[in-house]
Formats: sequence, structure tokens, C-alpha cells
Amino acid sequence: MISIVDNFLDQEEFDKLQTLMMGDSIAWLYLDGIDYKDEPGNVGKFQFYHTFYDNAAARSNFLETLQPIINKIKPFSIWRIKANLLTRTPNIVVNSFHTDMMMLEEKMKQWTTSIFYMNTNNGYTKFEDGSVVESVVNRMISFPANMKHTGTSCTDEKTRVLINFNYFK
Repeated sequence: MISIVDNFLDQEEFDKLQTLMMGDSIAWLYLDGIDYKDEPGNVGKFQFYHTFYDNAAARSNFLETLQPIINKIKPFSIWRIKANLLTRTPNIVVNSFHTDMMMLEEKMKQWTTSIFYMNTNNGYTKFEDGSVVESVVNRMISFPANMKHTGTSCTDEKTRVLINFNYFK
């Protein structure tokens, strides 16, 4: 159910995207919290995000830079594309299990979530069934949107950066 593709983009396409995502050209917004707001473990957690596409509209001037990925996943419809940037923490912080889409589970089964990793670090994506996927540069994982998953911080790099795609194939 979880597809893992390493070296998802050719090197030239990846380098262009990585330069943008890991550089100082893209604007990151601060989000005071990662988990559901009323969860006790949410205190002190934060992340930065950049929304490329949401609610049937482009939300970023940089959406075009994702075209090589969009061409490969071939979505019929896109719900959201959002990048997350988590800063280094002294210890790995595991967040709460969630789905990226807020709709009935039966409907979510028809949608796909993909995560594209911009850098290699010791953070990871964990699934409710116990499966773990390491953050490896230029890796794309895809799974049914109703699969609960969670991300973590990292301790070995300044940041953990990834892009989430939620779409209908």
C-alpha cells in the first residue's frame, strides 16, 4: 500500500527544486503547533509551511517549479500541495497520527497522499501499522489518503523539509 520511489526526479530537475526549497527565495509561514491543538503533547511544537496549491487555486508563485513532479504523478484533481519545514530538535519528536484530508474515510480511500523529501536526515514518516519510511533526498512515497501517518523532527540536520501532495489519480 505504500509505494517508495528513490531518485524520483532526474538530477537536474531535483537540483532546481532543492535550490528553491532549501534556499532563501521561498517564503515560509510560521505555524504555532503541529498536532491537533487540544492534544497535551502539542505544547511547544511548531513548524514552518509553504502552501503551493489549496482550495482549487494556486497559492504560490513557485507552483510552476513543481511541474516535473505533477507531470510524473499525473493527478486528475489536486486537493492541496504544501511544504513543511521542521527545525532540528535535541531529540526526535514524534507527532500525532493524522490524515492530510478532512473528509469521510470511504471517500479518502479514493485519494492519494504523496510525500517528497527534499533532504536526507534522521527524521522519518511513520504509519499507524508501524511501517517507517526514512527521509531520503529525492524520495517520493505514495499511499492511500486514509492511511494515518505522522512525521518527526530530525536531530542531525538544521531542517527537515518535505512537500505533501494530496490528489485524485
